[in-house]
Formats: sequence, C-alpha cells, structure tokens
Amino acid sequence: MNREQLKEKYTQLTRSPWSTALLLTLSALGLGLLSLCFAMTENRWAMLQTYFQHPLILLLNLLPPVLLCLLLWLLTNRALIAYSATAVLVFGLTLANWYKLSFRDDPLLFGDLLLVKEAGNMLGRYSLFMTKFLAAALACILLGGLAVFFCARGRLGSPKWLRFALAGGLLLLTIPLSLLYTSDDVYNNKTNNPKLVRRWSTTSNFISKGFVYPFLHSVGTAIEKAPAGYHKQTVQALLSQYEDGAIPQEQQADVFGIMLEAFNDFSKYEEIPFTQDPYAAYHALEKESLSGNLITNIFAAGTVNTERAFLTGCADLSAFRSKTNSYAWYMKSQGYQTAGSHPCHDWFYNRLNINPNLGLDNYQFFQNCYGALADDQGNIPRDNVLFPEMLRQYEEAVAQNPAPYFNFSVTYQGHGPYHTDENDWGESYVEPGRFTPETENILNNYFGSVKSTGDELAAFVDSLRNQDRPVVLVVFGDHNPWMGESNSGYQELGLNLDLGEKEGFFNYYGTRYLIWANDAAKKTLGGDFTGEGPDISPCFLMNVLFDQCGWEGPAYMQYTRQLMAALPVIREGGVSCVTAAGEYVVQPEGETAEKILEFRQVEYYMRHNFQYKDLADSEQ
Repeated sequence: MNREQLKEKYTQLTRSPWSTALLLTLSALGLGLLSLCFAMTENRWAMLQTYFQHPLILLLNLLPPVLLCLLLWLLTNRALIAYSATAVLVFGLTLANWYKLSFRDDPLLFGDLLLVKEAGNMLGRYSLFMTKFLAAALACILLGGLAVFFCARGRLGSPKWLRFALAGGLLLLTIPLSLLYTSDDVYNNKTNNPKLVRRWSTTSNFISKGFVYPFLHSVGTAIEKAPAGYHKQTVQALLSQYEDGAIPQEQQADVFGIMLEAFNDFSKYEEIPFTQDPYAAYHALEKESLSGNLITNIFAAGTVNTERAFLTGCADLSAFRSKTNSYAWYMKSQGYQTAGSHPCHDWFYNRLNINPNLGLDNYQFFQNCYGALADDQGNIPRDNVLFPEMLRQYEEAVAQNPAPYFNFSVTYQGHGPYHTDENDWGESYVEPGRFTPETENILNNYFGSVKSTGDELAAFVDSLRNQDRPVVLVVFGDHNPWMGESNSGYQELGLNLDLGEKEGFFNYYGTRYLIWANDAAKKTLGGDFTGEGPDISPCFLMNVLFDQCGWEGPAYMQYTRQLMAALPVIREGGVSCVTAAGEYVVQPEGETAEKILEFRQVEYYMRHNFQYKDLADSEQ
C-alpha cells in the first residue's frame, strides 16, 4: 500500500462517523477513569481496586461521561467540541471535589454549585496546588484532545434529522437512568463498598462510590422541597408578629449544652433486675435540677438528628451546607463566645464543616485536641478525659475573654455496639444468669459506661458550683442505646416498643434531660431550676432552657413557644405527636395537622433564610 493509499485510508477512517463515535467513547471512558483516580485524596490505588471489584460502581461512574460526550457530538456534529466540553465539565468538577476534599475533607455535592458566594469565600482561604499526578492527568486529557482532533473528524450528514433523532434517543435513555442514579436503595445497598470506609463519615461513604456517581446522586437532595402550601411572604408575616428579644447584660449566664451519647435512665423499668445502681450520681443531680423526658426522632443511631434539632429548634433538618439559623448564632448575636468539644474525629457526621455553619466556633475534636490526650493505643478519650478538659477550656476561655460563654459538647463514651463476649468495666449491674451471656455483657458494659458518665458529670458540676460566674447546664441523651442485633437485648428485657401505643412510643424514642444552675446563676436569673419538666421534642429543649432563665429569645423561639404549649412532642415530618393533654396521636388530623404543617413551613423558612449575615460576614 503506497503513501497515497495510506493517506486515503486514514482520511476515510478519521472521517467515518462510526469510528469517530468509537474514539469519542474510548476518550470519554478515559475521562471517567481519570475522574475515579481523583475521587480520593489518600489510599488512591487501594480505593481504585475497590471500584473495579464493584462493577455497578464502575458503570455508574463511567456511563455519564460517555453519554454526555456522544450527546454533545450529536448536537454539535463536532467531535473536538464534544470531547473538550465533556473534559472541562467532568474533570473540572472532579478537580473541584479533589481540592475540596484536600482542604476540608468534604466532598463536592450538587447543592454546593448553588452556593456561589460560599464557594468564593472558601477559595479565598486556600492556595491551589499542583502535583505530578495531576500534571500527568492534565497531559493525558490534552493528548486525548489531540487524538480526537486528528483522528475523530467524522460527522453525521444527511439526513439531518438522524443526528437529532439519535440525540433524542440518548436523552430518553437518561430518564430511566435518572431513577437509577437517584435511588437511595442503589446508593445505600447495591453500591455498598465497605472497604476503607469510616462508617460514620458521610465523606468516606461518598468517596467509596467514586465521584461522578455520588455527585449525580446528590442532585436529589440539592434543593429541599418546600412543605405543602408554603409561601415565603405568609411565613414572614407570621413571624413579624414577634420581635427578637435581647438577653439583658445583667441577666447573662454562661450556658453548657452537653449531649450524652446513648444515655438513658433504665432504672425506670421494673423488668431490669439491678444488683447495684449505676445511676446514683445522675439521680442525685436530677434532684437539684429541672428534669424530664426528651422524645427524640431516632433509635440507637443518628446522633446528629437530636443534636441539630436542639441547636436549630427544627424537627425537620437539612444538609446544613451553608450558614443556617441556630440558637448558637443567636447567642453570638447577644455577645456570647461559642465553643464546644467532641473527643471523636472531626469527620464524624461532618461536624468539622457543619458546626461552623451553625455558629459553633473553636470546636475541639480528636484531631486538634483530644488526640494528644488519648491513651497509648490512640483510643478516643472517655469521659474521664473529656469533662476535665471541657472545664479547663472553659476556665481558660473566660480568663482570656470576659464575654458570656456558650458551649455545646457531645460525648462519645457510650457509643455502641458494646462487647458481647466480655465485661469491659469489670462490674456486674444485672442479676447474673438472668439473660443470655451476650445480653448480660451488653447490659453490664452499657451500665458501666452510664455509671462512669454520671460520675464524671457530677464531678464537672461540682467544679461549677462555686464559680463566681453564673452557669447553667442542660444535659440530655441523644437516643436509646444499641442492645444487640435486631434489638435482641430489648426483647430479652421484655420492654414494650410498640409504636402504636404511647408507652411503646416513649420507650422507643424517649431519653432524659436535666437543666441545672449554680448558685450564681440562680441569683442572677431568679429561678430555682428544680422540679419535673415537660415531655418535649429536642427542638423544644432550648425553649425550656430559656424559660428557666427568663429569657425571651429570638422571634422564632417565641413562635415555637406557643406551639410547644399545644404540641410539646412533634416527630420529624409531623408523622406523630403528643398533645399538651398527654394524648399520643399517631396520625394527626384536623387542627392538629394544620398546626404541624404551619410549623413545618416556618422551620423551612428558617432553614433557608439566614438572619445573621452581617455577623457572619464580620467574622470572615
């Protein structure tokens, strides 16, 4: 074959629409593979291997670049334009995700694209960097572009309608595919990739599925759907009936909110044959506090639901990807310094990024504080480390800054699952032989943790008793503990967990709370802070605290205070409630349903209309 024949053959091949389609497909697959290479910032090769061990993960990440590239080619009839646009979009987003993971250990979600200002602020704080691997990837993309330019010149000619018909077919194909990408079942179960995953890290779970696929899955949660009948102006008019109340300087008191992991008072159940009381210290503290039942939305897991309901006053929650109204922001607007502690990792429930959005500054985690206080094995510090360190941080903070102090902290010690084959605390709290060995160990390990937490909490309170500064403490459990697979421990205890009955509902979702004040706070605020408090949802707990302190609170709290008087317990989504008369309503109807719907509209407004913009901007 002579030179002219080779040239003619090359021309025929490069101008063939089918060879062009094939080369574009291969090029797009290469872009998809490069995207997978930059889906993580560590353990790159190990994580890549897990992708190839899960064909569905591989398919869901590689298919979108291919379909996009072919669709753009059909619409423009220009292969280089199709490839270039696909490369910019796919790898551009991948690179944004990679840098975001590097800087904040937080993946790029579709909803982040709607936060233009926040993205600009974030970029202003960091310096982008180049690595050899990134340079090699960009070179590969450039080489792919050259290959397309020289070897993919085919176009679809007459009839013109054929291109658009094929493009329409591809678009129609995306309809069933969109159901696959938005499916929670596929995301949570069928693409479960547990290797190298930190179970409680949303970032880690995102990375385990690549980038393109989990990014597209996040489209479904990018824009929160407003409740039925929602009108912004109507809610604004409703809230305009109230004015934000200030905390007078002479009535200011330091506030600690402490959420105890999986802490509940099981001594109320006659079914448990205690051999010794693990709640002695806690009960002594309850006697000098206002205490009551907290009816959460969660059972044995989902800590942040109770946590963020307490901080925001909302029963329904959002992703908190941007600055969001909270009581911490309100306290800051009243001149309070805000802080907190959690001895576990900062990626746990993405608190590293979400806490600042809720107004919690200067937060101490394992990475920036408690890791240095861990034992020789590097275990997450228990409460005997956490509470003394919280006290030290408090005393140091108020010594440096006399402004009032708000602290929200979360313990980790009680986190399950508990060992079923050994007694970690070396003490027996339940009658031996009454339960299976596995359940007996679970109970002894749980109650051993409960006793330790109660003792450390009591010592922490004793340290605050004689403080000259007024201090108020609100303590609550986030949810009931894990008690074996399929709730085996609860079944052996014989506890009623029937959600169709009030007793079962309270047993399943109920924990305890208490509000305590030192003598200086009682003198400053004029209350005794004792007695039995109401049964409430976590979203109303701050209301009870402010009522005890005699503080009016922000306009939103004034609205919810009236709602709480009628419906003190409202489940997430308004699926059930408890009235002021104590009636448990499984499916609210009539006026009750209308009140709940109005509440959902108001809290939706509060989640999407940040009121402390000037304060937040001043802190940038």
